[in-house]
Amino acid sequence: MAVEKTGILNKPKLVTVFGGSGFVGRHVVAALAQRGYRVRVAVRRPTLAPYLQPLGNMGQIQTVQANLRYRWSIDRAIKGADHVINLVGILYEGGGQRFNAVQAFGARAVAEAARAEGIPLTHMSAIGADPHSASGYARTKAEGEKAVHEVLPDAIILRPSIIFGPEDGFFNKFANMARFSPFLPLIGGGHTKFQPVYVGDVAEIFARTVDGTVERGKIYELGGPEVMSFRRCMEEMLDVIDRKRTLVPIPWFAARIIGAVAGLLPKPVITRDQVTQLQHDNVVSDEAKKDGRTLEGIGIRPTATDAVLPSYLWRFREQGQFTKKGMA
Repeated sequence: MAVEKTGILNKPKLVTVFGGSGFVGRHVVAALAQRGYRVRVAVRRPTLAPYLQPLGNMGQIQTVQANLRYRWSIDRAIKGADHVINLVGILYEGGGQRFNAVQAFGARAVAEAARAEGIPLTHMSAIGADPHSASGYARTKAEGEKAVHEVLPDAIILRPSIIFGPEDGFFNKFANMARFSPFLPLIGGGHTKFQPVYVGDVAEIFARTVDGTVERGKIYELGGPEVMSFRRCMEEMLDVIDRKRTLVPIPWFAARIIGAVAGLLPKPVITRDQVTQLQHDNVVSDEAKKDGRTLEGIGIRPTATDAVLPSYLWRFREQGQFTKKGMA
């Protein structure tokens, strides 16, 4: 694919990626590097992200320090860039990392900085973003979307459902739990619906927004080819790792208590806010499908879970890759 050239030295386009060291970020950085773009990864602790360098050629990927709570660091990170991607988000609050500061204030700050530089922005939100939600996560995601489009009406906003891939925090978490526990919890009975989307597909659409092939000023909803209940996700995961575990339904009131207690831990397995989110389905809306604001709508064929899960969950089998199931 031809890469747009910019500047008197005819250099490849420079893309600043906030949050590029995270799960989704690593795949987005790789997708951009493969296209020949120069990538400036803005993270809070650059010294902890050396693993990004091999994703590109020598000098193609640079890490810089930035924190969305400090506007001056944002301005510095996007200086001279041709496109900005904001992937920053948190699943739970801790220390100075609060939902409002990161997902609402931070989103507005990045948009304002991009507007000041006159460069386009692609912003990652989430399916379930709702200004009236009882969940702080979902509510501030919606506030961030509103702020971005108030500042930059032509910004592209991407809302993925639950994302799966080698370093995901969903299937890996429960597969690891299955190694030690004879049962797995089904929050709210396991009826909540998800539309798991492959991280590689998510990275591809981010790269296409930089290519300029995705219509600007819209909100796109990203989901995989199959809608799956929480229970079905657990059943498929257990099948892949070849373990039999009892699935125990946990009523909402009990889940909220568990979330409140677990939420006190430095790295909680689940929080009360996440339990609140789980009370609502996390799937692509009919409106997005009708308007073509989906992966299929822009020409990306979504990858199914059963095509990818075995490639990284095999390590949770009793004998890893040597388990008979994995030796076909």
